[in-house]
Amino acid sequence: MSIESDSYIIIKGAREHNLKNIDLKIPRNKLVVITGLSGSGKSSLAFDTIYAEGQRKYVESLSAYARQFLEQMKKPEVEHIEGLSPAISIEQRSASYNPRSTVATSTEMYDYLRLLFARVGIPHCPQCGKEIARQSIQEIADKILAFPAGERIMVLAPVVRGRKGEHRQLLDTIKKDGYVRVRVNGEIKLLDEEINLDKNKKHTVEVVVD
Repeated sequence: MSIESDSYIIIKGAREHNLKNIDLKIPRNKLVVITGLSGSGKSSLAFDTIYAEGQRKYVESLSAYARQFLEQMKKPEVEHIEGLSPAISIEQRSASYNPRSTVATSTEMYDYLRLLFARVGIPHCPQCGKEIARQSIQEIADKILAFPAGERIMVLAPVVRGRKGEHRQLLDTIKKDGYVRVRVNGEIKLLDEEINLDKNKKHTVEVVVD
């Protein structure tokens, strides 16, 4: 890749559909608008040449296993393109309104972002900001033993997280299993007491194991 291609997408000899062997440079990291008469080659340049080549090169960089799940695009009629990044194409169409639609679903980026988050993302605690990492039983035991002598700790087992309902049957089952206390929405409650939950609100219930 040339130094110039760091600042521009350089296209040489584009001949896809209505394009007549054109050469041009498009600045990178800028908002660029392609205009012209109907049939002048706008879509041929934007979708069938630039997007097609960007997507094709991106798919080629993936493993053979990943490629089988993605659409393989044919190489466009172009001599060569420099400075091209992986591309996303948003089709112009009239879509039915869906209240659950987001920018990610409308642009078909949702699945890619979800995969990126799952494979590369590092979760952090929303309260303290520390990185969340898996710990072995021994690591957990070592941390508990590192507390000062006489320090009181509480072992909790989450059974409901952010779910609506009164959860009466669940609370009765926990009591029958021999447990005495639960933490409901951050508040410790005795199972011998009557616990009334608003069925229309979300609740978090954790069993106090010890």
